[in-house]
Amino acid sequence: MPDTPSAPLLLGNQPGSFPHSVLAERHPAIIKQVREAFPYEPAQHRALDDLLANCTEGEIEPLPADAHDRRHWESWGLREYTGRSWFDVPWLWSESWFYRRLLQAVGYFGPGPWQGIDPFRPFKLAELDSAETDEELAALDDLGARPAAEQAQALLHGSLWGNRADLGFRLSAEGARAADAAPGLVADGSDRLWSLLDGGGGGGTLYLVADNAGRELVPDLLLIAHLLRSGRIGQAVLHVKPYPYYVSDATTADVVDALRRLTGAGGAAAAYGRHLWSALGDGRLTLRAHPFSSAPLPYAEMPGDLRAEFAEATLTIVKGDLNYRRLVGDRLWDPTTPFADVATCFPGPVAALRTLKSDVITGLDAATEAALVAAEDQRWRTSGTHALIQVRDGAP
Repeated sequence: MPDTPSAPLLLGNQPGSFPHSVLAERHPAIIKQVREAFPYEPAQHRALDDLLANCTEGEIEPLPADAHDRRHWESWGLREYTGRSWFDVPWLWSESWFYRRLLQAVGYFGPGPWQGIDPFRPFKLAELDSAETDEELAALDDLGARPAAEQAQALLHGSLWGNRADLGFRLSAEGARAADAAPGLVADGSDRLWSLLDGGGGGGTLYLVADNAGRELVPDLLLIAHLLRSGRIGQAVLHVKPYPYYVSDATTADVVDALRRLTGAGGAAAAYGRHLWSALGDGRLTLRAHPFSSAPLPYAEMPGDLRAEFAEATLTIVKGDLNYRRLVGDRLWDPTTPFADVATCFPGPVAALRTLKSDVITGLDAATEAALVAAEDQRWRTSGTHALIQVRDGAP
């Protein structure tokens, strides 16, 4: 990121910091919940016990020699970090490594009877089948009577604030408490977002890098459906994770579950679902699950094939906190650092839709930052009760 002052890389080795609480408290809580969600066998229980001890008190260990993705992880830093404390390596790397090790512990990668069983699926389905989801889908019946611009903006904000459904976030103390009504955005580049989409003349391609499944993925899909149905875009590409990741991150199976939820809901929701189902069948909507989507690295280090793909998009929307951290770099930036200056790694026009759940933040004006600090000290960074829409037009 030339011409941009650097900022400290986030680590988890400072007690009392948000990254430290994730490693020391959230990860053990996730192990406990996963253990209780399935009737795992003794081998899985032993492996989960070993992971709990290793991630809180031990050192990073190499993958088994026959691990299918060992080559990927060694190129992503495993050789460098083996033998070091989980708390002393970059926080982004350590978090990602935790989920890779958790899948290994429960037998997800097999071979064996637990191969391919998503350890987070019960939590995802419970949220997808909740009364809150029923209410949100029923509200679509009234949306169709509103002007087109109002519909589009409502669905954009639905996609933005759906990020508050992040299951991993709700395991933390701040995320577990009831949230107040959504405040105004701390940064709003929605006008520029619509301008970029309209610049495609109705034949452009939207890339959407999904974050969470369930009640966040549904409004993401609704936004895509609306843009396709209205002719604002000609094609959409939805990037999901190649395997379960960060508790609630969306996979292809989660997309299918969300589409079935829509088509089975009746009313306007079912119409949206049928349109998306058809769009997948005829190629107007395609899915991607690139290995780098689950890499412990920022987008500045994306491989060439993925870079070339994003460069073709009319606009790429990156959803959620993790993708934001990967986009701007997982560093403690001064909040007034211009977003466009730290998102230069991305090869084309990009928009970030994110609710704030970590210390990483850029692109605020000084008055907004001062007001947030005066009202909440630094809790506004991680509480999930503030959001932003930030846009960078394209390569410099």
